Amino acid sequence: MTQPDIWYVAYGPDKTLKTDDNATGVMRSTRTFKTEVDAKLFAMQILAKGWTASAGTLNPHQPKQVVGASGIEHWADPAAGD
Repeated sequence: MTQPDIWYVAYGPDKTLKTDDNATGVMRSTRTFKTEVDAKLFAMQILAKGWTASAGTLNPHQPKQVVGASGIEHWADPAAGD
């Protein structure tokens, strides 16, 4: 039996960067991962594009973890804040 995905990364273009005045909403997507390391690597790729992201564990995985947009850089690469 394969291991289920337990992490997610939700991502999309930075809301503060307007690329199209006619756009009415911001497109966000979510990807799931089997390991926290894989989720962190993907989050770093998204942040390198200048996009925003948040992450966390999927239900019913315990302990529940949620990483908001304000903490995603430190979570994905703790050494970046040094």
